Amino acid sequence: MDRRQCLALAGAVALGRVVPAYASDQGARYDAVLADYYDFNGTVAVSLGPEVWYTNAVGSANPQTNTPMALNTRFETGSVSKWIAAMVVMKLVDMGKLALDEPITRYLPEYRADTGARLTLRHLMSHTSGVPNEILESRKAHPEMRDQPLEQMEAVRRYASGELRFKPGSEWDYSHSNWLIVKAIVEHVSGQAYRECVSAWLLAPLQLHNSGIFSGDSDKVAGMALGYTPSAQTPWTRNVSPVPDYMAMAGGFYSSATDMLFLMNGVLGGSILTPASRATLLRVNRQEQHYALGGRTQLSGIAGQPRECAWEDGSNGGFRLVARRVLADDVNVVVFNNSSYDHRKLGLLASALTEAAYAGFNPMRYRKAPGA
Repeated sequence: MDRRQCLALAGAVALGRVVPAYASDQGARYDAVLADYYDFNGTVAVSLGPEVWYTNAVGSANPQTNTPMALNTRFETGSVSKWIAAMVVMKLVDMGKLALDEPITRYLPEYRADTGARLTLRHLMSHTSGVPNEILESRKAHPEMRDQPLEQMEAVRRYASGELRFKPGSEWDYSHSNWLIVKAIVEHVSGQAYRECVSAWLLAPLQLHNSGIFSGDSDKVAGMALGYTPSAQTPWTRNVSPVPDYMAMAGGFYSSATDMLFLMNGVLGGSILTPASRATLLRVNRQEQHYALGGRTQLSGIAGQPRECAWEDGSNGGFRLVARRVLADDVNVVVFNNSSYDHRKLGLLASALTEAAYAGFNPMRYRKAPGA
């Protein structure tokens, strides 16, 4: 067993999961995939359900401190934060505290009544609301506002209360401002800070110790990688974009590769959500975008067959992430990067790792029958 296979085994043992013999036997296959992406810097992880098949950590977590990459290195997840937020909302649906198709003014009476009566949580979380993306436009025009603290409802009033760009449900427009409203609703209905909801309903039940919500600069979080960009003039330049607390749902979640595996498995294949809420979370609302609620669901050609996958990617500053789950087979793949890696190449790496999981192997044949 080589060093990379040892890393895979050590990571799984530390998490209390058993690595099947197939994983260690086929470690070279994953190694070969990763070797093709010689300029990759980050962590990767593959699992069948909760069983870790492969993990690897490559390169530098922080070139400023010469900290090497490790399996428990933490990364910003970018827009995958929206997927996490949608999971929290569906938990509140299961609790009977929210309904996706009620006017949002039922839950947030402070919101402007004329548009609030037309908007629903489903519109907001599927980016079909028509709420203009004023928060992104304002951050681009006024970089200094990135560090400006605001109460959630004040942020909603400033950046998520504009005139609707289209009739809710009629079009698709990716808007960070949607999630300012969703966060205000979750905190109002639950009576808790959003970070407390994430911890209580996702992280604690799944025993995820390298995940959470950050605000401001993520490098203040212990164990966090540094986002950077390689440079021809200098070896690297810092590339970190602060995320204020009021934007936590849009981009404030951080995690590690194995934590993301277990999060996907626990929510999309476990008992965190009811089957009905899980189905709603994954049901596509805009076919042309494959967009469901906070994430995407689409058929992908894998091992010569169309297989339905739930997935999302994210980026912020130098951070990149692709997280994918093959739904019928419970195969999970996570790829994290902190060096501004090309988005297309990161997606190709995730696809190649997924293909490697199926090479000469049928996951459904491997899985034990119930009660076996």
